[in-house]
Amino acid sequence: MSVTKQKDVTVPLLDLKIQYASIKKDTDEAIERVVNSQMFILGPEVDTFEKRIAAYLGCNRAIGVSSGTDALLVALTALDVGAGDEVITTPFTFFATVGVILRLGAVPVFVDIDPHTYNIDPDRIETVITPKTKSILPVHLYGQCADMTKILEIAAKHDLPIIEDAAQAIGAKHSGKYAGAIGTMGCFSFFPSKNLGGFGDGGMITTNDESLDEKIRVLRNQGAQPKYYHKYVGGNFRLDALQAAVLSVKLDHLDTWSAKRRANAEYYSPRLTELQLTGTKITPPRLSPDHVLNQYVIRAERRDELQAFLREHNVGTEIYYPIPIHLQECVRDGRYRAGDFPESERAAESVLALPIYAELTESQLDHVILTIKEFYDRED
Repeated sequence: MSVTKQKDVTVPLLDLKIQYASIKKDTDEAIERVVNSQMFILGPEVDTFEKRIAAYLGCNRAIGVSSGTDALLVALTALDVGAGDEVITTPFTFFATVGVILRLGAVPVFVDIDPHTYNIDPDRIETVITPKTKSILPVHLYGQCADMTKILEIAAKHDLPIIEDAAQAIGAKHSGKYAGAIGTMGCFSFFPSKNLGGFGDGGMITTNDESLDEKIRVLRNQGAQPKYYHKYVGGNFRLDALQAAVLSVKLDHLDTWSAKRRANAEYYSPRLTELQLTGTKITPPRLSPDHVLNQYVIRAERRDELQAFLREHNVGTEIYYPIPIHLQECVRDGRYRAGDFPESERAAESVLALPIYAELTESQLDHVILTIKEFYDRED
């Protein structure tokens, strides 16, 4: 590379202050509107945002909930998943995907990942289906859809519902359909670091099933229908109006921000590939056309040392995720051990997320690339 590394460049993993500055006027007006209304729980702001998300994704129903974790929990509850039921999912994901299964007394049944996409390997799913299987729960990790064509075929063959964990993938597509609008239900997170992030926690469940929509709306509000008459054991899983108002403003910018993330990835990848060809021990991600880049994740030899070196040179990074779920202390029950899911375990040892947010400058991107080069060059 002919670019010269500049001094005193800082590249945080994420900088939400820049994003906020670009939409401050509209966001502040939305917040003021809610404050003036004094309608903070559900209400018209949530109704409007739900309708906008459903229209954006091309599905019939969207139900705002309190977080991405609660979206998964309520979706499983709506399917009556309970003690002894089995839910097929991946061990390489954020803990919430599996934590909600365990909270319901159900059993997570793991399937290893495709090493290129980091998503569940559909060719392995059918081998673990049993009479106890209640659902398939694929994760669209880092902003790239799992192979839903194959998963849908398997689910249809065995009459199993699919819950898509689309927490990191709003706006991603598979075969022309949006993540979260492909399976039986989709679950989204609006945690601040997501492509569509709120000013706190928030989540959404999407579905085309009217009966599931009705049940989820009751479950999110203490299971009461009507008020004080409890049809189900639900919970307080409501999306608040302030979050809905902020998210509705941000939704107008989502595709633009995702396109800029994509452009940043397309800047990184050929340059990192060029370094790889000259001996740099990293592997850029394989980018599908509909990847929305919630994270840009490389594989790196001596990953932990590289991360420390990047930190010393003012580059923020993160490891998503350092320990597969089947090896987490609170999950180990004797069914699984190290070596059972080798692709997930290899990924956990080598993945590293680089800054990818929309507002990155070219000099910041160059700083990341050249710092990686510097790390590996000093060892040659």
